[in-house]
Amino acid sequence: MGERPVQRTTARVVVLDPDGRVLLLGARLPDPSVPPGEVLFWYTPGGGVEDGETLRAAAVRKLAEEIGLRVEPAALEGPVWLRRHVGPFGEQVFDTRETFFVLRDVVHDVVPGALTELELLADEPHRWWSTGELAAGGALVPADLPALVAELRAGPWTGPPRIVA
Repeated sequence: MGERPVQRTTARVVVLDPDGRVLLLGARLPDPSVPPGEVLFWYTPGGGVEDGETLRAAAVRKLAEEIGLRVEPAALEGPVWLRRHVGPFGEQVFDTRETFFVLRDVVHDVVPGALTELELLADEPHRWWSTGELAAGGALVPADLPALVAELRAGPWTGPPRIVA
């Protein structure tokens, strides 16, 4: 892992239901060469931006692929947050630049649409988290997700994107 990190641009969506619960996926795969284990952390739907694709287009594509939800790019609010994370996945180190949008008042039963081979291997669970469940914690990404989601629940995002950890 002494090589330069691979830069990866991603688009993510904070999906909120009418009760303000947030949908999170459970990451279970620390390395593609080992079977998935227990949930390592919970995160928002989203993923890599393909060549020539806008951030919004990538975000709506990943919603369709990962949770089976089809929306128009204009339905996304934001961007609301920006996050950078540098870390390993298997033998490679990634320098990930994440842009987060929000989608409100979603009523949806999660049924993945078109998962990649790696996503199928990971076999990640999903669940809707209430305010209390977020506050009770666990490993969440971003780490300050409870406070960040509380801000989003207060109403439409009107400012520039916020840098989060």
